[in-house]
Amino acid sequence: MPLHLLPSAPTDFDFVIGDWSVKHRRLEQRLVNCQDWIEFDGEMTTHKILGGFGNVEYNRLQFPDGDFRRAIWWLDGRCPDRLDVPVKGRFKDGVGSFFAEDTLNGVAIKARFLWSRSDPDTLRREQEFSVDEGRTWETNWTMDFSRTDPA
Repeated sequence: MPLHLLPSAPTDFDFVIGDWSVKHRRLEQRLVNCQDWIEFDGEMTTHKILGGFGNVEYNRLQFPDGDFRRAIWWLDGRCPDRLDVPVKGRFKDGVGSFFAEDTLNGVAIKARFLWSRSDPDTLRREQEFSVDEGRTWETNWTMDFSRTDPA
């Protein structure tokens, strides 16, 4: 075992460690019944930190109006003085479901993030928002990941 990883470290997100190309599909506007999607490319690199008790995920998003970089726990290079709210959840039957209480344009929302994978070299993440305590959800961003460094 590498010295930087501890034997008791969690492994839930080990599947995302490595380098990925990403196909993004995002609604132009959220929670207004928008049906227009923007598609763009991106890149993601994830590695373990803190002896394996944490991961750092670096993202480059190539929006039509320019590139920007993000790191999870969503520290956005466009707003470096603000961290997004933390999400909580778990994996069950191969799908990770994570939730957060947040606001969007001054409106209280629930956010849901779903992780799934069909094989070790492809992942999918979906972002959904709800304004009715989770009774209905709007999927507003999908990300399809392809490993650039397959084993």
